Amino acid sequence: MLLTALLYGLAASSALLIGAAVGVVWEPPRRLTGVLLAFASGALISALSFELFEEAFALGGATRSGLGLLAGAATFVALDSWLDRRMTSDSGPRQRDVAAGGVGLSLLAAVTLDGVPENIALGASLAGGASATLLLAVFVSNLPEALVGAVAMRSTGRSRGAVLGLWAGCGVLLAAAVVLGRLVAGSMGDDVLAVTLGFAGGAVLASLADTLLPEAFESAGPVTALATAAGFFLAFVLAA
Repeated sequence: MLLTALLYGLAASSALLIGAAVGVVWEPPRRLTGVLLAFASGALISALSFELFEEAFALGGATRSGLGLLAGAATFVALDSWLDRRMTSDSGPRQRDVAAGGVGLSLLAAVTLDGVPENIALGASLAGGASATLLLAVFVSNLPEALVGAVAMRSTGRSRGAVLGLWAGCGVLLAAAVVLGRLVAGSMGDDVLAVTLGFAGGAVLASLADTLLPEAFESAGPVTALATAAGFFLAFVLAA
């Protein structure tokens, strides 16, 4: 039902407002944010493996789910590369240091880019029953990025109200994406739904490789591996 999709969307997106609310009043140790991002990555890997892509494969087989996966990853890479060029003044990779000007807006854009396919996938997964695992994965991936982004925005002089407003707007957009995913999934045949779920999974997988895990390792070092394993295990237990 759409009410379930709306509640799931609000629950997943509430992490953005929670993270931003913490970030406007407290700057956490960088190592802690890295651990949180690694834990989120592990949860997303588990959800993708045992919930999202498994469903895509069951509905459409290897060809359709695989093509969707590759298309989603390619789309994310193309959009993320364009975002890098627009949000940085040099040719290097996007910087995540919270002291650098503009990083908060870059993170906000990146969360939106990552979050739209994640939340559409969450909504689509509701067509086959509520997925607590994917909900947890989306929630824990949103929270640390919103927290770091809010800290960065505050460091450039933005008011607390402005920062919270930006992240709340992002949350509304992503909650709407969950409802959209559920609406679209209800009118799709199995083959189209398989491609759609595969596409969303590919975009999320690309965001893990491009954004979450590299940032986590840069901030937390080798402990990233343990935190990723812990996130994977928790999500797996919820899915079992």
